[in-house]
Amino acid sequence: NEYKSYLRMLSCLFYFLLAPAVISGTELVTCTSVIKLSNVQRGVRLHSHEVKYGSGSGQQSVTGVSNGDDANSYWVIMPPTNKKCKRGDVINCGDQIRLKHHVTGRNLHSHHFPAPMSNGHQEVSAFGEDGKGDYGDNWTVICTTDQWLQSSPIRLKHVETGKYLTVSGTTYGRPIHGQFEITAHTSVSDSSLWKPSEAIIFKDAGSDDSLHDEL
Repeated sequence: NEYKSYLRMLSCLFYFLLAPAVISGTELVTCTSVIKLSNVQRGVRLHSHEVKYGSGSGQQSVTGVSNGDDANSYWVIMPPTNKKCKRGDVINCGDQIRLKHHVTGRNLHSHHFPAPMSNGHQEVSAFGEDGKGDYGDNWTVICTTDQWLQSSPIRLKHVETGKYLTVSGTTYGRPIHGQFEITAHTSVSDSSLWKPSEAIIFKDAGSDDSLHDEL
């Protein structure tokens, strides 16, 4: 598992250095782009790692961290389960997406398991292998513009349960001391607002067939 994670981190580096279709200064968020999502209220980044929950589903945990340099906070924007998109396709408000954790290859996921610490909240985990999971990986992009813009906060609404990706405000002890609990909840507040804090955004591939890689 450590060797696999190391290879994924190397692939992340090559992805950034060698990708030929990166937009400089664009506002639009697009399919296959790599982002860190920062919570508007808490300022923490959506994060995951090879640490499993000790209760609930036992799946890979998802947390919020303040360290902006951690590679485990990168996520790849993917089409919803059993759908396709082309590199650089614009994400419209109301579209469904998946977020694949770049280091471990598991998808941001939720289900009806209770959150580890917060009553009335739902567990959020990272699930699947190499981007292959199930319909519990799908999230709807909720925003006030026509398209997802880097400068505009969004909410991510879980398709199967209708709850919003949220920072509960509770922090963990060991082995992930100080990291924030991430949950899904019905509350529509600043705790469920997110913005890209760092992003590698890919443009529309246009007519160059070599860039029309479908996922």
